[in-house]
Amino acid sequence: MTLRDLTQQFASEGRIETIILRPARGESAVVVDEARAEPGRGLLGDRLANAVRSGRQSSKRELTLFQAEHLTVVANWCGLAELEPARLRRNLVVSGLNLIAMRSPFPDVMLEWAVGDEVIIQITGPCDPCSKMAAELGLGSYNALRGHGGMTARILSGGLIRVGDRVRLNAIRHEE
Repeated sequence: MTLRDLTQQFASEGRIETIILRPARGESAVVVDEARAEPGRGLLGDRLANAVRSGRQSSKRELTLFQAEHLTVVANWCGLAELEPARLRRNLVVSGLNLIAMRSPFPDVMLEWAVGDEVIIQITGPCDPCSKMAAELGLGSYNALRGHGGMTARILSGGLIRVGDRVRLNAIRHEE
């Protein structure tokens, strides 16, 4: 097996644990049971989708994802007893998959991921922590989140995402 082969194999599927919408700048994030994903906009009801003008091209940051398994680790590093996912202001909290591995390390290979029955996404890069997140979580949280801030994604095909939906490799595209 080659390294290319190994980077395209996953032992399990993931699962959507939490869906979070950020209605507007400065407003509290809201946890919901389902949300509609729309290519070029993101999750409807999220501030990024609300701000997008029609006709805008797809963005590499239509969705933000956070690794569910990292909640406990980041909480410990921040000196918190627990960390509620909404405080991180990421759209989807996913368990069961290494989010970093969901992005191909090869520029000519694109991994497409199915979320539930309708939505297809592509992981586009890291979602680094910001000063707002540091202000929310307190002293040292910026460094606690470095490398653990989550990932960004582009929506290739829209539809409904629900808590409990499976996240699985849908297709491997080779670009020329």
